[in-house]
Amino acid sequence: MKPFVLVLTTLFVMSGLIAAEPSRPNVVLIFADDLGYGDLGCYGATKVKTPNIDRLAKEGRRFTDAHSASAVCTPSRYGLLTGEYPSRKNIWGPCSHTQPLLIDTSKLTLSKLFKDKGYSTAIVGKWHLGFGSGQTDWDKPLRPGPLELGFDYYFGVPKVNSGFPYVYVENDRIVGWDPADPLVYGKPPFSKTPTFPHEAGNKTPNRFSGAKKAHEIYDDERTATLLVEKSVKWIEENKDDPFFLYLPTTNIHHPFSPAPRFKGTSECGLYGDFIHELDWMVGEVMNCLDNNGLTDNTLVIFTSDNGGMFNTGGQNAFKDGHRQNGDLLGFKFGIWEGGHRIPLIAKWPGKIKESTTSDQLICSIDMLASFAALTEQTIEKEQLADSVNMLPALLGEPTSPLRDHVVLSPFKPTHLAVRKGKWMYIDAKDSGGFGNSKPGAHTFSGAAAAALVGNVNSDFTAKGKIRKDAPPGQLYDLDADVLQTTNVYRQHPDLVAKMKAMLKSYTPKPAVKARRRRAQDQSQ
Repeated sequence: MKPFVLVLTTLFVMSGLIAAEPSRPNVVLIFADDLGYGDLGCYGATKVKTPNIDRLAKEGRRFTDAHSASAVCTPSRYGLLTGEYPSRKNIWGPCSHTQPLLIDTSKLTLSKLFKDKGYSTAIVGKWHLGFGSGQTDWDKPLRPGPLELGFDYYFGVPKVNSGFPYVYVENDRIVGWDPADPLVYGKPPFSKTPTFPHEAGNKTPNRFSGAKKAHEIYDDERTATLLVEKSVKWIEENKDDPFFLYLPTTNIHHPFSPAPRFKGTSECGLYGDFIHELDWMVGEVMNCLDNNGLTDNTLVIFTSDNGGMFNTGGQNAFKDGHRQNGDLLGFKFGIWEGGHRIPLIAKWPGKIKESTTSDQLICSIDMLASFAALTEQTIEKEQLADSVNMLPALLGEPTSPLRDHVVLSPFKPTHLAVRKGKWMYIDAKDSGGFGNSKPGAHTFSGAAAAALVGNVNSDFTAKGKIRKDAPPGQLYDLDADVLQTTNVYRQHPDLVAKMKAMLKSYTPKPAVKARRRRAQDQSQ
């Protein structure tokens, strides 16, 4: 064979291989903060307008039985990225400002999964999973961190927008870091950061001094805009190759600090205005995909890290007629449905049928197995942890349940719960979240808060007091009683025994006793 014939033959063979290679769709995963089941128009909200997110639902699929791995921010993020129940690692509350990295760097994560398939990967937004191998030293490279877990790029808020040190981080450094002006914890005078009126919700006073330039750069009311700018820029720089963008927003976590142009735009105060800004963020990312010809080959998933919190902003919004978790029982931090049942919407033109809904039981930990299937990767069961492949529910309409059961975590380890089919079992009384019973309090929660918003439950009185004769545990038939009005624990002793045994197999060892510890920052 002549040389040029050999070259042409080789090229034809190579082009055939390339053409035969499965398409690698881009994936954008938007993970809102504290967005409740009732906070969007497409889930029934009337006091806020969410046209961009509603458009996602119209052009894709809306899930009605989706849940976060935990009713708390840090553990829910651990579960999302690793596919593992956070309770297995005894992760229950929000991590502190000196928390080492909570995820083992040898563990498979969403970002590693995509990176192994040749994707560019980025996280733009809230991290809240710790840095380093010991107590975080903020004046050194923040490693290990997102970059060691498979992300090529990171920009965002290192902890939470209500908790210090109130700086931005890019890759492994504080933005505006100055070695001559280090960030120092616990040594006054503490650096000033913007404060907000009471109705905006709690923002913990800063406990870091120094880093004047870095603190000046940080701007609560500009954070959402900055995250959008960074996301759009990164997409445009990486559009020629498959990419995975994880966008964990700070909206709508308190303090409710939307940019000035969004203030006063909703019918339920700053809480609703912050939702409007979140909707704008989603719209800007979708416009970027449209403008760059990426929409048809991009799977977009929008969801939340847990249910809405009935803090000051949530209580004010309720007074204006808004129900952040719809009619569901409970709030963030607690094990009732309002704490962990979340909105979840998926869009992929030509692959996901438009204007459809799914009642499949799905959990945020299922993203790992689902994305492995999406990218046609065979992953060992141990690496997949507790994740279940839900891709058939995203792309098709299976008639049988894909997930047999799911374990759900609240703030208190005593209230670890299991959902199997239509049954929800909780091995304790009350919600297992914050227990402040005073209206107006930032941590107002539990039966008292549920009663105030009009929820009814057989275990508590109209004034929100747990009845003395309430059963020691809780069992609900969610098919017949999704609002959890009636605890049928005593009517089904055999089922209680079976579910109690199932739950025991997931209880961390050594067992964790209930801790009424005060979180380093209860504002979370």
